[in-house]
Amino acid sequence: MIDEQIFRLDDRPALVVGAGSGIGRAIAVAFGAVGAIVGCVDITEDAALETADIIKSDGGRAATISCDVTQEDAVNDAVAVFTASSGPPRILVNGAAAHDKSGTILDLSPDEWSAVLGVNLTGPYLMSRVVLPHMIAAGGGSIIHIASQMGRVGAPGRPAYCATKGALIQLAKVMAADHAAENIRVNTLSPGAIETGRMTFRFGTMEEARRVSGPLHLLKRLGQPNEVAAAAIFLASDASSFMTGADLLVDGGYTAV
Repeated sequence: MIDEQIFRLDDRPALVVGAGSGIGRAIAVAFGAVGAIVGCVDITEDAALETADIIKSDGGRAATISCDVTQEDAVNDAVAVFTASSGPPRILVNGAAAHDKSGTILDLSPDEWSAVLGVNLTGPYLMSRVVLPHMIAAGGGSIIHIASQMGRVGAPGRPAYCATKGALIQLAKVMAADHAAENIRVNTLSPGAIETGRMTFRFGTMEEARRVSGPLHLLKRLGQPNEVAAAAIFLASDASSFMTGADLLVDGGYTAV
C-alpha cells in the first residue's frame, strides 16, 4: 500500500515560474495545498499576487515575486528574495511561456523568434542556473520544465514553440545527467491542449478550441489545468523519487497514435 504522505511537499520551498495564470497557477495552488512554501513568480505582479492570495485563503503559504525571466539580473534578484524569506528552493517549476504567432519561419521575424526563445528556453536556463547552487547546498531537489506534446510532434505554423519545447525535453535530460550525483532530479512535464487563456489566444473562443483541438486527443476533449497540476505534484514529490531525465506526457493520448 502506498502512503499518501509520499505526495506531500510539507515545508519545501517551491518556486513556480508563470504562476500568474493557467497551468502555472494551478500548479502553484496545488503545491500550496500539499504543504509547500510557494513562490509565485510571474512577469505580471498582480496576477502572481492573485495566485498567492488563493493559496493563502486555502491556508497555505505563498509569496509574490515579479520577474522577467529573460533578464539575468531580475532572475538573480527574484531567487535571492525568495531564498531570504522562505529558504533555499527545493522545487523549481519553469512554466513561463510566450504567446507565439502562427506562421512559418518566413512569417516569423528574428525579433519574434528571439522573444519566444527568450521566455520559453532562456528563462528556464537562467532560473535553473541561479536556483541550482541553492538546491545543491540544501541537499537536492526537483526541477520541472513545462514542455508540451509539441516537443515530441510538430505542429504546422508553430516553429518557435515546437523548437523550444523540444529543446526543454533535451535540456532536462542533460541537467538530469549533470546533477544526479547532487540528488537533484530534472524532468519535463508535457501537457496536451489545456483549457487556459492560451487556447482562447489561438482559437478566439474556448468553444472553438474545444471543437477544433479536442478531437485530436484520444480522450476527445481538452485537458484541465488541475490535471497537469496533479502530475506536477507527482514529479515534485518523493512519489517520483526514482524518476529523472524523463518526459511525463499528460496529453489525453495526443501523441499515442
